[in-house]
Amino acid sequence: MINLYNTHIENLSIHRVGNKSKNEGLYLSEAPYALNDEITPLLKEFFFKPFRDKEENYYQFAHDVDLEYNEMYNFVTEIFNNPSQVHEISKKINQHLYEQSNHPHIKSGEVYVTYLTHLTIDNNPVDAIGVFKSEIKTDFLQFEENNSSLEMVLQQGINLNKLDKGCIIFNYKKEEGYKILTVDSNRYDARYWLEHFLSVDVFEDENFMTKKYLQFCKDFAKDVVLPAEDKQQEVLFMNRAINHFAKNDEFEETAFLNEVMENPEFIPEFKNYKVDKGAKYSIEDVSNFPISNPAVTDARKKIKNTIQLDTNIQIKLDFINPESAEKFVEKGWDEEKQMYYYLVYFNKEQKS
Repeated sequence: MINLYNTHIENLSIHRVGNKSKNEGLYLSEAPYALNDEITPLLKEFFFKPFRDKEENYYQFAHDVDLEYNEMYNFVTEIFNNPSQVHEISKKINQHLYEQSNHPHIKSGEVYVTYLTHLTIDNNPVDAIGVFKSEIKTDFLQFEENNSSLEMVLQQGINLNKLDKGCIIFNYKKEEGYKILTVDSNRYDARYWLEHFLSVDVFEDENFMTKKYLQFCKDFAKDVVLPAEDKQQEVLFMNRAINHFAKNDEFEETAFLNEVMENPEFIPEFKNYKVDKGAKYSIEDVSNFPISNPAVTDARKKIKNTIQLDTNIQIKLDFINPESAEKFVEKGWDEEKQMYYYLVYFNKEQKS
């Protein structure tokens, strides 16, 4: 979990990076930008809003041979070791970005390199480096007084409600390649930012493992439990899986299977499914890991707990109390109507 609420921008360098393949230039500012009380709040909202609105999927710097060969890893390590050099190193970062800007689809734009303080990640206070890029220009109107009338002047500028690209590199987990959050609103050149400029891999922490394992369980429920049983049992299986994660701090696969698999015949099916599909979720060799509570909360929100019937009726089951669905909902077959039915027991209707 991150907290950007008290984040302070200590330093801001602004440069412009063009498209190298189109012979567009690289403009490097000689000095940092002089921040003031008017512009700073606007920039903080412009830079940080996309990170507050998205899931915390972390990355880390990587290299096929060794981290020392990752240029961005070396640049940010230089800055963290000597923050007073952030502006000079920001020029190197922009030169590196310019070298990667050689595809015709890549747009030129302004690049903002910031040194940030008073952030927290996983309840640890840290400093961070922000690299943000604005690419898409927006038309807007300015008005000028001309004698007795107002004249419209068409201009172009940056929409402060939409950051095109950005990353926050936390001074945390250096040995693994730092923890990094990144956003990219323009998907036409996704490899350029993540792979070519940053050169990152997914950070496989407890948040990543919890999300991936629960997604694996969701697909197992859809591909195996649903065809073998019915929609009710698919929903109930995911109920039990989510609740197991919610009440435990550590995941242990044997304990999970013994608690969640009410039908023991599904245990070998689950293991076979993991052999076949586990690599897709990066869990093929995983049977123990710490559980991330925020990841469980996010997963619970996304998992459907509704049985949708072809008679335009929905039955919504409670994730918090799944035993109610097992005790008070029965499925059967009506010979006369030649239709399935659900029988629901209750004492009284609740007021909505």
